[in-house]
Amino acid sequence: MSIQSLEKTSITTLEQTLNNVILEAEQRQLPFPETVPNCQPFVESYALPETKPIQWLLKRTLDIGCSITGILALSPLLALVALAIRLESKGPVIYKQRRVGYKGQMFDMYKFRSMRKDADALLEQLLEKNETNGGMFKLFNDPRVTKVGRFIRKYSIDELPQLFNVLKGDMCLVRPRPPIDRELQHYEDWHYLRFNTFPGLTGLWQVSGRSRIKEFDTVVKMDFHYIKEWNILLDIKLILKTLPVVFGGMDTA
Repeated sequence: MSIQSLEKTSITTLEQTLNNVILEAEQRQLPFPETVPNCQPFVESYALPETKPIQWLLKRTLDIGCSITGILALSPLLALVALAIRLESKGPVIYKQRRVGYKGQMFDMYKFRSMRKDADALLEQLLEKNETNGGMFKLFNDPRVTKVGRFIRKYSIDELPQLFNVLKGDMCLVRPRPPIDRELQHYEDWHYLRFNTFPGLTGLWQVSGRSRIKEFDTVVKMDFHYIKEWNILLDIKLILKTLPVVFGGMDTA
């Protein structure tokens, strides 16, 4: 589905569909996990591991195989990036950030540190310059990003440590990106559909415009479409589409 057709999707129809399944979930007394404060009831109807167990097993096998292969094949690059980060600025090589995952469970997502050590402390000063709406934070030419950080972000090298998250089972190769818990204060009820599956490294948003798409509702519509239409062949297709986007350094912030 193209971005244009997604944008034409009737938000009224979406909300009506989601309200129905949320109501059903409430009647079945299925609250959203308490690990994330103030979350809306969780919509069990589209939870992928439960609805497609055979394909999910194939997917997990693919995730484990690809993550191990990727870690081994890229180990020289990972070592060089770690050294470059260490030489340029003080601070840890790996940045661990708390993210919201499957059914609202919190986990540590790994990234190569691409910003100054005090980046989190400076975030409050930059929130008003956010170039998307409240559901996520994106800022082109972020002053907190280091020189090495700008390069590894351009080619998504900073995301490679998340292969270890995939291996651990916190994430998948293909799925919606996991948000930071502070972003949930901007969520509408239907946005919580994103937590009906595990988070991932890449997805429909990443191959359909990435940082050029600044409307969070459009991102969630893509996630909704992915969750409804998911199958193992779709994942393979999105992985193959991700490669030229990453190696071409396209649409990064």
